[in-house]
Amino acid sequence: MSPAPTIRSDVPGSFPWSVFHERHPKLVQQVLDALPYGPAERAAVEDLLAESTTGLLRPLTDDGDDHGLWLEWGRDVWGTPWGEAPFLWAESYFYRRLLAATGYFGSGAWRGVDPFAPFKDAELAGPAVDEELAALGELRGLAPAQRTEALLASALWGNRADLGFGLTAAPVAGRPAGLVADDSRLLFAAPAAAGRGRVCLVADNAGRELLPDLVLVDHLLTEALAAEVVLYVKPYPYYVSDATMADVLAALRRLRSSPEPEAGRAGQRLWQAMHTRRLVVRTHPFFCAPLPYRDMPPDLRAEFAGAAVTVLKGDLNYRRLVGDQLWPAITPFAGAAGHFPSPVAALRTLKSDVVVGLDERVVTDLDAYGAPWRTSGTHALIQVHGMP
Repeated sequence: MSPAPTIRSDVPGSFPWSVFHERHPKLVQQVLDALPYGPAERAAVEDLLAESTTGLLRPLTDDGDDHGLWLEWGRDVWGTPWGEAPFLWAESYFYRRLLAATGYFGSGAWRGVDPFAPFKDAELAGPAVDEELAALGELRGLAPAQRTEALLASALWGNRADLGFGLTAAPVAGRPAGLVADDSRLLFAAPAAAGRGRVCLVADNAGRELLPDLVLVDHLLTEALAAEVVLYVKPYPYYVSDATMADVLAALRRLRSSPEPEAGRAGQRLWQAMHTRRLVVRTHPFFCAPLPYRDMPPDLRAEFAGAAVTVLKGDLNYRRLVGDQLWPAITPFAGAAGHFPSPVAALRTLKSDVVVGLDERVVTDLDAYGAPWRTSGTHALIQVHGMP
């Protein structure tokens, strides 16, 4: 493929610019309001916000295990304005620095405290989750294939439950929500083609997105569509609502304690599946790296290589899969994702400028409405590459 420009956040009015100048200030205020941080933590967070909008990129000063990695990853950008660094790199570094500012990597009492936990907890305990879990009972009478379609759709559109996106999202007039690409039939064929083998699922958000992901995992195991599922999560809190092991356990407890029988049974089956290792939860430092999947380390590449299919959830995983670049939307998905070591599927609602693999007529139709369909979260896609 011909190279496309790398996305940066130094263009006023652009989506990446709005992330740093509109979304992050709101996020910082919410973080400081949600937990009783002391003067040192509050000052560090506020200094980070000022630096990220008007200052220069500075190396880490904390003692996190990834300190040396970040020094290497940032060797070409230290001392330059934040907006001149690649958007993917700068946005990732903002969240890494936010954790450091709140004391997450320090030696004090705030060590290991998730600054986003109050948001995650409130969402998971909210009435919307009760309604969504209650809807599982309506799927009981469907044929297995129909349940698969319904649960896949739930996992896909659950990606709209993104706490960071919700900070600045607004309703968009114009074209109704819908799929802009749909390779779901290929996705369902992947485990069967590999003898119902191992399915890898790289999670995105916790809470209301992770719940339908887990219910889909339960369905894959229950209906023997997968022999085992490996669920990958972040090693530490990231991008406001990205899922960690603690979030997986919280979601499982929510399922098991639900008054909806179908949800409770699914939660119990998943709990048992972890005992028997039909469901395994893993993590890797690379999931918090500011790098594309093309640059994943050999050990992680080897883990994915034997999968029947790897499902990548959400916007950040998509940006890392195809490259956070201004590709023409008709760029073939196979060309952008062909480097991945296993058959790969992307499930994502569109919340950033990056998109590939669309039909030219679809792009023309979407562009004609004049609404920001690439960033509004009103459209979604299922794209698959690597199936025989």
